[in-house]
Amino acid sequence: MAAALPAAARLWRQPARPASRAVALPAPPRRACVRGEPAEGGGGGRHDTRAPLRTSARRGAMGRAGRRLPALAAVFYGALAALVLLGVRDVLFLYEENRCSMTYMYEYPEYLKIKLPKKTARRYPAYELYLYGEGNYAEENKNLLLTGIPVLFLPGNAGSYKQVRSLGSIALRKAEDVDFKYHFNFFSVNFNEELVALYGGSLQQQTKFVHECIKVILKLYRDQEFAPTSVAIVGHSMGGLVARALLTLKNFKPELINLLITQATPHVAPVMPLDKYLTDFYTAVNNHWILKAQDLRNLTTLSVAGGFRDYQVRSGLAFLPRLSQHDSALSVVSSAVPRAWASTDHLSIVWCKELILATIRAFFDLIDENTRQITEDPKKRMSVLHHHFVRHPAKTFEENPEAFTELTGAFMWIPVKASKWTYSVYNVSNVFFLIVFLCVFFLLMSNFFFLLRILMENISHFLLQATENHTVMFTVKTDTSSWIYGCMNSNSSMCLEATDLSWRAELLPTTKVVILKLQDYTSLSHIVIQVPPTVGNKYTLDCEFFREDSRTVQLPVTHLFSFGLSSSKILLNSTGLLYNVQLQHFNRIYQAFKIYIESHCQSLKERKPSVYRLHVPWSHEDSIIVAKVPSFTEISAKLHIAQPQNDSRVPELNIYSSSDCQYEVILKTSVLQVLGQIIRFHAGALPVYVVSNIFLTYGGQLSTLMSTGQCSDFPLELVRTAKPYKVEPLISIVVFLQGFNWFREIWESLSLPEVDAAVLSSQDAWFPLVSLILFVFGTGIAYWSGVFFSTSLRLFSSLWLTLIRPTVLQKDNKLITPRRLCGVLSLALVSWTTCGAFAVFIIYLQYLFKVIKLHVNVRAEQNMLNGDSDCSKETSQNSSIYTVKNQSSTDSTLKATQSLSNSTTIAEAVNSLKMHVTILNLFTWIVLLNLPSLIYWLKNLRYSVRLDPDPCRSTAIILVCILEILMNSSTSEVKSSKLLKIAAKVPLPLSVAMLAFGRMHLYKVPHFVTLSLLLHVLCCIV
Repeated sequence: MAAALPAAARLWRQPARPASRAVALPAPPRRACVRGEPAEGGGGGRHDTRAPLRTSARRGAMGRAGRRLPALAAVFYGALAALVLLGVRDVLFLYEENRCSMTYMYEYPEYLKIKLPKKTARRYPAYELYLYGEGNYAEENKNLLLTGIPVLFLPGNAGSYKQVRSLGSIALRKAEDVDFKYHFNFFSVNFNEELVALYGGSLQQQTKFVHECIKVILKLYRDQEFAPTSVAIVGHSMGGLVARALLTLKNFKPELINLLITQATPHVAPVMPLDKYLTDFYTAVNNHWILKAQDLRNLTTLSVAGGFRDYQVRSGLAFLPRLSQHDSALSVVSSAVPRAWASTDHLSIVWCKELILATIRAFFDLIDENTRQITEDPKKRMSVLHHHFVRHPAKTFEENPEAFTELTGAFMWIPVKASKWTYSVYNVSNVFFLIVFLCVFFLLMSNFFFLLRILMENISHFLLQATENHTVMFTVKTDTSSWIYGCMNSNSSMCLEATDLSWRAELLPTTKVVILKLQDYTSLSHIVIQVPPTVGNKYTLDCEFFREDSRTVQLPVTHLFSFGLSSSKILLNSTGLLYNVQLQHFNRIYQAFKIYIESHCQSLKERKPSVYRLHVPWSHEDSIIVAKVPSFTEISAKLHIAQPQNDSRVPELNIYSSSDCQYEVILKTSVLQVLGQIIRFHAGALPVYVVSNIFLTYGGQLSTLMSTGQCSDFPLELVRTAKPYKVEPLISIVVFLQGFNWFREIWESLSLPEVDAAVLSSQDAWFPLVSLILFVFGTGIAYWSGVFFSTSLRLFSSLWLTLIRPTVLQKDNKLITPRRLCGVLSLALVSWTTCGAFAVFIIYLQYLFKVIKLHVNVRAEQNMLNGDSDCSKETSQNSSIYTVKNQSSTDSTLKATQSLSNSTTIAEAVNSLKMHVTILNLFTWIVLLNLPSLIYWLKNLRYSVRLDPDPCRSTAIILVCILEILMNSSTSEVKSSKLLKIAAKVPLPLSVAMLAFGRMHLYKVPHFVTLSLLLHVLCCIV
């Protein structure tokens, strides 16, 4: 049998002999074969088998190298995908625990539907207005004889009108505490839980409906004694943006709203700019607030962000634009709000009890006793909001506190003769005053701080701190009364006149801090501390003077590329209650650190907990942690807002410590949190980078098809073609040149939009390497999405082969048939009359079906061809004696030619399949980008069959026509086209344009893809 193959090869090369000289030999046994070479193994042509053997050897060597390259690429791109997943994990899961308390209703909540005018109801059939109530209060309001203060709640993306219940219930309990002298009526709008964060076509409609609701609400109070002329608005998520958009309406009167509180509202830009209507809405609102800032001074706006727990809307987007002339706006992060000190997720911010209590307290402090409505004084409104949301002095708000106070009661003099001293007392039944004589320190210790601390068992501790060069720290009982005074006129036994210094206090979780610059209080002779009753408790007062510079240390942060291998360390030998650790060079959003604080104490006596506060001076985004002593505490240090250009202040770590304890502070770069910051700030742009990589691979496949006639595999072409140096340098050059006026003028004269990278740089949300990092992340995602897509196709084709018998692989020479033309017209009609994304999704499913069918047919043909080859080899090996005839040689030649034709057809089909898989992979991302408008249309289908406005209607019609042709095309038509050279070069400049203009405008990505696919269609035709 070993000699049979060479003999057959020699016989294959012999010329045909005359029939008269034929020798009759026994025929070899034959086996049934489906297709392929003739069983006789003879043939009548001059064929050399050595060339195929050499080609096979070369292919084997290339195959081994090709197998090594995909393996290395899989490892590399797997590592990139893993980095992306680590960043996503940091954003979605690695944040502080939820420290918010749930808000509960004391009675069953009820929602009374407000009847709207018929014209309004017909114009907005999907929207409704409700009044919140509980128990007897709800029964009393059923006749709509309202006497309270109106507050309108606007839900956000997919939000429910019932989310108003937390605000309404807490406000009702607060009104009961004041015997309903003042109370609020909470209204809520039902937006049908629309997905306005993903589809902007209904934002303008919602804004107009809210305007109508405000007019309806104010009419309900028309005949009341204290009828309101304005409405306060609380907006959650996109509801806050809708409230801001009210001022852009032509017929809206700005005096209709005087207070706006937004909760986790993305004010700066949309989280995902998926359609033009969304970005245009943002542009209109923000431009109006910038250009009309002077007209908005009577409107007080508070924006509360959720912090790092809110991964849906990062806090940087929730900060209102910084305008010097617009001083009636305030932006804070919930982790910095006094009495809350907790980060909230996107939903818990509407029911977080600590935040709701701060909001309701602010509402009641805003009431004007004369009008029994929210005050019209914008300065008072800002003072109240600062009091409850920025710096709380642990006192009830007073608009005009008394400058001087007469103190009555028993006095106890405390002579201070040392820089550190302690006073303790037990079981105090009456209030008395401690008088601390300070004049000696003004004269002798002008470079020191004075520190006092009072400890009480079983009650909360507060800290008072005074400074110039003197700081005084106290720990006192938690209450809202005045507790520290500066004596201005005294005799030897009592203080006759004092100024209240309690307003200088700042509330912290376990302390309240007063910082007094003593050189500003040279008229003070004593400091007076009011000691409350302490029956059954111990009361301890610690006092200390210290130098300011001795309690301020500098700690340079580690470099970004230290990867956590190096650290900055400092040891604090505490003799007092405060240290300020300045974090040098910590000013960018991509920086992230782990700070470890370990406390060691000399004795085991019971101490009050330490308070660690990460203070960011240019924004209200502080975070506070309370830790036991001794303990080992880990703090995450990262920013929501980068340092402004003209701001030289430095973030600080404030350590409110225990005396006779040591604190070791270690700072390291956290690689995982750096990845998390990149994902947090730029995850919305990742689809652009993924599509750009697939786009470059698609162009590379067209180039390979043009040069070799074969279409390369997607993973190999991605490794070869998707390089960041092809696109990034050009964008960086354009951004650099836009810094020059002459280039900017030329750019604007060409009516070109501003490059997205320049806009992000102006918002301090960009840094040089971020685009490169995002590109390689996009490459990793594109690689594994291609692998996943190919694997899925193989699974579907295997399932198909087991259930359905495949058809014969045939070549369709007609790209356009009457049937296909009818299908295109039908889908175009669907796109025009219903929803463009729906038509795109249908043609996508049709294309997917075609590709799966082609994959099944190719696999079936390859299996049959492999079976025929095995059959031919077995027949040749078993044939020792056979007859060589001229007719049999002719038949063998015909069959070999047919087999070769089949192999060519399969090879062509494989090339077409590779190209179709890449186009389908590219088109999958286009479908995903258009999916939100499809979901919105399906959700509102009962109100309207047609989506109006439709962000992708025109693009959908073009894509339907293109894909109907592409799904029936093959590479044989493309590689013979005169336009192939142009079509192969176009994806590169379009990828550059996609990254330049699509990062902040995702809806532009399908336009670039559509243009390239249109050239592909022309290649099939021309």
